[in-house]
Amino acid sequence: MSAPTEGQRGKSNAYENVTCPFCGILCDDLEVMPEERGLKVSKNACARAIAGFERPVGPTNPLVDGKPVALADAIQAAAKLVRAARLPLYGGLATDVEGMRAVMSIADRSRGVVDHALSEGQYRNFRVLQTSGWFMSTLTEVRNRADLIIIVGTDVNKIHPRFFERIVTPPESMFPQLAPKRTVVFLGEGLDQSAATGPRVGEVITLGCPPHLVGEVISAVRAAVNGRPIGAETVAGVPAAAIKDLADRCLKASYGVMVWAPPGLAFANADLTVHAVSELVKDLNKTTRFAGLSLGGNEGAVTAGAVCGWQSGYPLRVSFAAGKPDYDQFRYAIQRMLAAGEGDLLIWIASISNDILPPATAIPTVVLGTPDLKLAKPPAVFIPVGTPGLDSAGRLVRCDNVVSLPLQNLHRAALPRVADVVASIQAAL
Repeated sequence: MSAPTEGQRGKSNAYENVTCPFCGILCDDLEVMPEERGLKVSKNACARAIAGFERPVGPTNPLVDGKPVALADAIQAAAKLVRAARLPLYGGLATDVEGMRAVMSIADRSRGVVDHALSEGQYRNFRVLQTSGWFMSTLTEVRNRADLIIIVGTDVNKIHPRFFERIVTPPESMFPQLAPKRTVVFLGEGLDQSAATGPRVGEVITLGCPPHLVGEVISAVRAAVNGRPIGAETVAGVPAAAIKDLADRCLKASYGVMVWAPPGLAFANADLTVHAVSELVKDLNKTTRFAGLSLGGNEGAVTAGAVCGWQSGYPLRVSFAAGKPDYDQFRYAIQRMLAAGEGDLLIWIASISNDILPPATAIPTVVLGTPDLKLAKPPAVFIPVGTPGLDSAGRLVRCDNVVSLPLQNLHRAALPRVADVVASIQAAL
């Protein structure tokens, strides 16, 4: 694991090779200029990076019951609430590795529950991994080896604006002897295909179907791959001939990859679609080389799941109420717990973007968030914290779960780290 670094400036006074924390791909080639009012992305920007790096810093005063206080007083107020709570709920969890380690420690000490704001999407993957397993690839492998890339029901450009630029269409490869052209298939309706261009891309194929029926098309492709009749002229609006053509392309591929992002599969029982994809990949590996690639991981979601696994042995949705880790994906979903009146304190962490807002609840809330977080009402305690990769160094785990990348300190604002604030609250218990 690489050590976090201070900001490294080039001759132009810009920070170079900056890792962007605002999506799970963690692009690490940005150039960011310090300015009087903050930061400006001067190279390799995407919409997410611009919105994140260039957002203005809001008021940095901690608040208790809506009134400005010193940081030490806010920490004491938060500690008092945690000390009095019988079942504190640690949610949001948009932080880096060090911040999540601190959350796990205080959750253990205070006998609380941990659950990320985006873990419902992650469970579209977790349930499949837990029950039947899968073959998975990495961003680097897909960039350098894939000759067939199938985008499964996900508007990748919306979730990861530079995925095609960085992974699908880069002009160079580690293996120049491979054929430069690759086929890209979009499976689903309304998917942005504008980035599927360039010298590495050959054919671009679209199989349009409603998102919630993508699994049916995948199952039909699997039937064709295994030589079984489809038994219909169309499946979810896709002609049987197109399904048979895709099956043939999969069988002939040297390295095929099926790509999805769990947040993009936002329909009931979406884990069954991920299961269908995983089973098709298994079948294809009998005769060729095929893999899945799951994206997502925004707001530190993959980082939170990874650290929770390291520390407790379980994925997210873990309770320490019994004095030891207890895992249940349904019982310890914080949204469900709040709706059912379970838990008596919510500690919400949102240090990356300003998009992860605490749910409305009648129980006291402690928020460790970016200064510009737009809250519906003042929480019991609000402590503005820095964003890792802007205001402090840190680490995040990439969406493919194989590497953690260091985040530079760009010295945007003098704000405390989540890890330090959480550790101080725990020390005051």
